[in-house]
Amino acid sequence: MTIEVRDYDPGWPELARRAVEELTAALPGRLAVVEHVGSTAVPGLAAKPVIDLMAATPALDVVTSVEDVLERLGYRRVETGMRERLFYRREGEPAAYHLHVVTAGSWDTRNERLLRDHLLRHPADRDAYGALKRELAAAGHDGDTYTRAKTELIQRMVDAARADLGLPWVDVWED
Repeated sequence: MTIEVRDYDPGWPELARRAVEELTAALPGRLAVVEHVGSTAVPGLAAKPVIDLMAATPALDVVTSVEDVLERLGYRRVETGMRERLFYRREGEPAAYHLHVVTAGSWDTRNERLLRDHLLRHPADRDAYGALKRELAAAGHDGDTYTRAKTELIQRMVDAARADLGLPWVDVWED
C-alpha cells in the first residue's frame, strides 16, 4: 500500500471537530474527553489524510461494552497488541479516522498528546518531521516501514516534551 502524505489541509480540524461531536453524542458519559491528535492536528504539518482522535475513559470496558455503537458510526476495532489502549479505524473520504481510547488516569502523559503540543510550539521540529514523512512516502515504503522509520525523530521530540514537563522517559512504542 502506498503512503500518501499531503500538504496540511485547513479543513482537517473541522473534520475532527465533527467527529468529536459525533462520538460524544453517541457515547454520552463514557468519554471524559476527546481530542484531535496526530499530524492533522498541527497546522502547517504535512500528513496522511487520517484524523487521529484520542479519547479518555474511566476504564476501557466502559467503551468495549458499547462497541456496537462505534460500529454503527463506522469504527472497527483493530487489535494492536498495545496494553491499556483500544484502537478503532473508520474509513472515509476526504479522510479516514483513527480513534485511540485510553484510560483517564494515563491521559496527561500520553505521547501522542505530548508530541502534538511539542510540534505546535516548535516549528523547526514540525518542518523536520514533515520533510521526513515526505521523504519516506516518496521512497515507497509500506506502512510499517514508514512508521518505524519515523521512530528516532519522534522519540527525540517526545523525550524533549517529557523533559520540559518533568516526566520520565518512555519508549514511544508501547508494548
